[in-house]
Amino acid sequence: MALIILRSALFQVAYYSHCTLWFIMAMVGWVLPQQAMLTFARWWGAGGLFLHELIVGSRVEIRGEENVVRGPVLVAAKHQSAWETMAIVLFYPKPTYILKRELIWLPLFGWHLLKAGQVPINRGDRAKALTAMAEGVRRATKQGRHILIFPEGTRKKVGAPPAYRYGVARIYESLGDVPCQPVGMVSGLAWPRNTLLHFPRRIIVEFLPPIPAGLDGEVFFERMKDEVESTSVRLAAEAGYRADKAASSQSSA
Repeated sequence: MALIILRSALFQVAYYSHCTLWFIMAMVGWVLPQQAMLTFARWWGAGGLFLHELIVGSRVEIRGEENVVRGPVLVAAKHQSAWETMAIVLFYPKPTYILKRELIWLPLFGWHLLKAGQVPINRGDRAKALTAMAEGVRRATKQGRHILIFPEGTRKKVGAPPAYRYGVARIYESLGDVPCQPVGMVSGLAWPRNTLLHFPRRIIVEFLPPIPAGLDGEVFFERMKDEVESTSVRLAAEAGYRADKAASSQSSA
């Protein structure tokens, strides 16, 4: 455990130093075309993932890369940690995240998000949020952008009951002829939420075959939810997660 604490502390120092450096360097992107800021984002993400593997010792496995849609697409991914917010942009050169409005208020980081053409929404007003999402994603796909969303809206602990939100189906319907790419993963065992500790465990990502455009919203939602969740549960088991052990640990605590 002492080694894990040491590695976690070293990673925190290295990671936040890396973020600070890149956020400052990316300021030049404010006067450059939008694509320059997207390039900075990929470099930042790649650096963060490299540090996690190097210092923490996480082991990353990517599956189904041949399924990655190169044109406009709605990407619906499992969300367990900060890891995937950096990783997914490496596979989609023109990423557009749908994110909570509060993030754009963060100094530097939030301003970079606006320059990069991300779509902030006010989750406190559901009606306005859905309208803003629909308008933002339609505009983005017309520019050839890739729409990235975490359908549960927030990070979930590995093994936690799923809570997918129907907003992703609204977006899917509003996009018309744009397919959806489901992405299952397990990242929360190596980079857990709400803790400073990081673990040298497997991170597995699987890009699933795209769901075609034009399905009924309810049909799409159930299919997307089932594919993302069942894949993530399977990958978590492969990475060493056991629900019975987790329950036993919580009971003893």
